[in-house]
Amino acid sequence: MDKPIRSLHHVTATVSDAQEDLDFYTGLLGQRLVKKTVNFDNTGVYHFYYGDERGTPGTIMTTFPYGAWGVRQGRHGAGQITATSFSAPSGSLPFWRQRLTEMGVPFVDEASGYGEDVLRFTDPSGLVIRIVESRVDEREPWRGARVNSDSALRGIHGVTLTVRDPRQTLGFMTELMETAIVGEHEDGLRVAVNGDAPGRLVEIVRASEGTGAVNGLGTVHHVAFAVDDAEQQLEMRKELLRRGVNVTEVMDRQYFRSIYFREPGGVLFEVATIPPGFTADEAIGELGTSLKLPPWEEPHRASIEAALPAITVP
Repeated sequence: MDKPIRSLHHVTATVSDAQEDLDFYTGLLGQRLVKKTVNFDNTGVYHFYYGDERGTPGTIMTTFPYGAWGVRQGRHGAGQITATSFSAPSGSLPFWRQRLTEMGVPFVDEASGYGEDVLRFTDPSGLVIRIVESRVDEREPWRGARVNSDSALRGIHGVTLTVRDPRQTLGFMTELMETAIVGEHEDGLRVAVNGDAPGRLVEIVRASEGTGAVNGLGTVHHVAFAVDDAEQQLEMRKELLRRGVNVTEVMDRQYFRSIYFREPGGVLFEVATIPPGFTADEAIGELGTSLKLPPWEEPHRASIEAALPAITVP
């Protein structure tokens, strides 16, 4: 089978308050709200997509604000994505230090272990966020944000998987996705899908004893990987089934089609198609400006809108 993974597609997390989430990702981090929709399984909850101008795969962070639904606070640990990293241009960390300080967000400076400088902090829900100073990232940033283009985030840099047996996860990803090791240090390793570049990186670290993950607010639900089309996705699904991996049927997410499965360490993976993209129901200049519903929910629009909390996009 041709191994068709092109890059990361998106990262999806469970968060608390909708307005705080918008303020953080669009107001502070300067990402574009590229889609405002609802959780297809619970229309009383928003589904926000943040990214670059058109929501290019590898730039997208998505969130479900579940704080009003009595969902417990999660715990970071084994079998989970424990950090989401964004890519910033070389020389831009002084800007981000100042911005985080002015916004009252505590942060720490650290080394990535792979030759980059990093700022680590948490979002309002408790998600671990990192800004990684990338030597080379040719992706164009969202220019509508109130952030100078010389400092603006370019998209997702990568994710950190915490698992009990990194080598088992590595073997699975190498065989199924043709990942390649692009860095190692004593605490973990970094692999790349389809080339060593931001937006294609996964770091795998060994979990400490007794640190099992608990899903909930402030935790990443899954990471998605991009494939070119539905045919490649079906081939991937066939290969997973051949290997005895429990994988879902193909699901229509309106802006991509998805399958879900867990890697051996327990982290939930998604494989998502690149088309049709976020301009399927909005022009590029209008992305994120109105509530978009799947066709089967349109008859219920009035009641859905009435039940959702009022929000203001910064």
